[in-house]
Amino acid sequence: MSDTLKNLEPKSLWANFAALNAVPRPSKKEERVIAFIKQFGEKLGFPTIVDEIGNVIIKKPATKGKENAPTLVIQSHLDMVHQKNAATQFNFDEQGIEMMVNGDWVKANGTTLGADNGIGVAAIMAILESTTIPHPAIEALFTIDEETGMTGALGLKGGLLEGKILLNLDTEDDDELTIGCAGGVDVTASGTYSTTKATGMGYQLQVMGLTGGHSGMDIYKGRGNANKIINRVLIGFNQAFGIQLSSFDGGSLRNAIPRESTATFISATVNEDKMHSVLSSIKAELLEEYKTTDPNLQIVLEKAENALAVMDSDFQKKLLAVIASCANGIYRMSPAIQGLVQTSNNLARVLVKDGNYSIQCLTRSSVDSEKWDLANALKQCFGLMGATVTFDGSYPGWEPAPHAKIVELMREIYEARFNDKPKVNACHAGLECGILGANYPEMEMISFGPNIRGAHSPDETVQISSVQKFWGYFLEVLDKV
Repeated sequence: MSDTLKNLEPKSLWANFAALNAVPRPSKKEERVIAFIKQFGEKLGFPTIVDEIGNVIIKKPATKGKENAPTLVIQSHLDMVHQKNAATQFNFDEQGIEMMVNGDWVKANGTTLGADNGIGVAAIMAILESTTIPHPAIEALFTIDEETGMTGALGLKGGLLEGKILLNLDTEDDDELTIGCAGGVDVTASGTYSTTKATGMGYQLQVMGLTGGHSGMDIYKGRGNANKIINRVLIGFNQAFGIQLSSFDGGSLRNAIPRESTATFISATVNEDKMHSVLSSIKAELLEEYKTTDPNLQIVLEKAENALAVMDSDFQKKLLAVIASCANGIYRMSPAIQGLVQTSNNLARVLVKDGNYSIQCLTRSSVDSEKWDLANALKQCFGLMGATVTFDGSYPGWEPAPHAKIVELMREIYEARFNDKPKVNACHAGLECGILGANYPEMEMISFGPNIRGAHSPDETVQISSVQKFWGYFLEVLDKV
């Protein structure tokens, strides 16, 4: 176990979190973590199933006196988002996460921490291995690929689970009980373009230092999107003195707000003093606009090769126009639930290089028809540059059931335990409950968890005192359900 976490309470949860974080577990590359969890269940002597998709189910019988309580499905996902700072040297496919304690928070060294959803996984592991915690019969469900398509939940077949109540441990505020979420769809525009060789002064433009974050939970915060910002600078340059764009490479994962973006270009005629004057003017505007949400924003211009393969002028014009026009951020707030983002889009990934391009978005909505309306609007936008547009990985939202028995029970336990009312709400993120409910329509569901901040970014942290609050509450729920 990491010496950093060995003295934290509850010890069993943190020990399992450290063991989990020693296993590389990127989305769509979960073979090692599947084997890790399978071995964990088998070592405990419990029936352990790995389904054809890769989800793992471990079944533990009820403790004495709880045999007649309803069986609980307790669920978290095994994969984690892999993001790192540009200066951080780290191989997610080979290395375990390097953790540290900073006051009341646990974070990683320049990378995502994996508290989303590793704390939930670790909590379930601690329950499974305990010999003293009272609980009903448990079906521990560990799904795969939640972060990049929810294919684990989508592929889980009906009939594998007997429980009628599901506790999802993937909420990121310890005063919230989540009972609904948004659905989503991946929108991808791709194609080819002609290039020519150009000579002149070569430059590399970088946008970095943005706050980033979760493209669902953090989308309402108005944080800067590196792809949008760099595109704005490129348009400014092109209008002021003309540029020939060679490459555009920004963002990484669909569910992360882009923090960094890079472009290379040729300028055949510009005076460097004029170029830096134009940049200073645009930069001043951007720093003022994003001073609250992205105080560490950097825009850096450096020399590059003086001979580059550049885009043909017609394609460049369309590319810059389409990225400028592409919907990004909040599309519509919910008219029914105050403060809830109903529909949004994240312009997540732009890669244009060597005659090929790909633009990737994640479109979310708690209203399915509006999700498809925005996806089709994006299709029309990208169609202006002749792109082939595909929709993949669509998943449904989760319709709230505020009067379900498990919701009422957990609300009552929270109020009695903390002398306060929990926030019972829906969230603008993709939880697996809506998908799981398609094959288990009679199952009551609720999601909760400790305070996690900066998920899907290298600033991800989890609060130690909040994990303790969550753990005590979780144990009382298990005892009283």
